[in-house]
Amino acid sequence: MKASQTPTSTKDRILDAAERLFAESGYDGVSLRQITREAGVELALANYHFGPKSELFLAVVQRRANELNRERMALFAALSTPPTLEGLIDAFARPFLEKSLHGGPGWKSYARLIAQISISPRWTERVMAAQFDEVAAHFINGVRGLWPACDVRELYWAFHFMLGAMIMTFAETGRIDLLSRGRCKSTRLDQVYARMLPFLAAGIERLAAQATPVASRRGKRA
Repeated sequence: MKASQTPTSTKDRILDAAERLFAESGYDGVSLRQITREAGVELALANYHFGPKSELFLAVVQRRANELNRERMALFAALSTPPTLEGLIDAFARPFLEKSLHGGPGWKSYARLIAQISISPRWTERVMAAQFDEVAAHFINGVRGLWPACDVRELYWAFHFMLGAMIMTFAETGRIDLLSRGRCKSTRLDQVYARMLPFLAAGIERLAAQATPVASRRGKRA
């Protein structure tokens, strides 16, 4: 290790390398030795800073999850009272959008990694629930405030569907590029987001409204 490196910079190099490789090959397709070789550090340093590979994997997810969730909660706090539905969706989704657009290649890797984790029951409780349930509950409670008589089960389903759309979009898989024969570009995230936000709001509103007794209905879309 060079004398100019600090423990923090070494940890970040390991995290960055692990993030790239996990995003490309998945958890089981990467060894600690590959990660440290990619990071340009000794294997012992990965063990010293993170322990086993499973703990390094959790640290990779947690590093950016903490940043995302802080920004989400700040946007929630800045919403009007009562908030609009599109405002709530935007507060939840915009931090990931901005990081994907302007945060550099690490955030691109992170988006692909989250897409992998999201479809694997193996990581549902230890990673997804542990890192994201608190902010998800805040979003769901916010939407419930707009339709207090709504069957809350429908709001959980609405969040589930919203999350699927977000994860697929921010992962930039290129699927829609091929399907549309180039008419649509998954990498133009700002343009994609402008379409996704009203689409999600309309879907959530429909589910919430149809699960609310007629006497209690009140549309809250922006």
